[in-house]
Amino acid sequence: MTPRLEASMAVVIVNYNTREHLRACLAAVLRESPREVVVVDNASTDHSVEMVRADYPQVVLHANAINVGYGAAANQAIAGCSAEYIFLLNADSLLTPGAVRALSGYLDLHPQAAILGPRLVDPQGKPKASCYPFPTPLNTLIHMSILSQLIGLVPVLRKHYLYGVSPTYAGTVPWVHGAALAIRRGAFEAVGGFDESFFMYSEEVDLCYRLHAAGWQVHFAPVTTVMHIGGASTRQHRTEMGVQVFASLLQFYDRHSTAARRLQALVIIKALMLARLGRDLLHLCLARDRTLRARLMADITAWQRVLRGRWREPVTLD
Repeated sequence: MTPRLEASMAVVIVNYNTREHLRACLAAVLRESPREVVVVDNASTDHSVEMVRADYPQVVLHANAINVGYGAAANQAIAGCSAEYIFLLNADSLLTPGAVRALSGYLDLHPQAAILGPRLVDPQGKPKASCYPFPTPLNTLIHMSILSQLIGLVPVLRKHYLYGVSPTYAGTVPWVHGAALAIRRGAFEAVGGFDESFFMYSEEVDLCYRLHAAGWQVHFAPVTTVMHIGGASTRQHRTEMGVQVFASLLQFYDRHSTAARRLQALVIIKALMLARLGRDLLHLCLARDRTLRARLMADITAWQRVLRGRWREPVTLD
């Protein structure tokens, strides 16, 4: 199949209080001339909505009155798109020239690919992890502890366990990072889109898992590069998001694992929380910088909430 020359891809951006990142993201996106550009703003208070209306009137804007979560906002935008492919982006991302055509061309050539993840880099151009294995108690322990650093020193173990270090070639993978997802809309709709009960984190893991179960493929392909800052929204609510990482991970285990495996994961997560709590309490005793102390106190509160089993509390972002 020959890739089409016309734009067959819409770009969807979910934003929460990252106005200047969103401004830069939209400027880069519009240079690509995608078929549609849609922004969903999750009740930002930093005048993001006003900026989009004033500076980018050609963009379709959904201004939510409350923060409905990432997956729900993405579903909202994608439901209104007519393009065959959707490029879902975090607002703190920047495209490189030719990204839309490269991604839509790859999906044209791989009709079984429901999701495509591009190469990700940080603002300094350093490669970031783009693709991963599905969660298991063992890789949860490895990736959330010092074991990942130790295993990274041993080439054989690094190749087997640190799958999050993205390859330099295209191929099928379990799941790809949700910061930049090229989505085949037909496949996305066939499995019901994102599960909106995931407020933040693991929604892309769950989506990819269900797509695999339905017979679709998930691909990683370094056909283009996306710069992703990361954490621009979530660091504004450090405690809530620190808890939400583990709440969403356990929710994934609830959905897709046995009771025994979930119990194993729960024991590992609580052990990790104890270790992090001890580490950060020690750092807090030694820290003098106010900013560092505030960050440590937010983290300590998060670890304590997880240890007490308080991850099911509703997310409140003031």
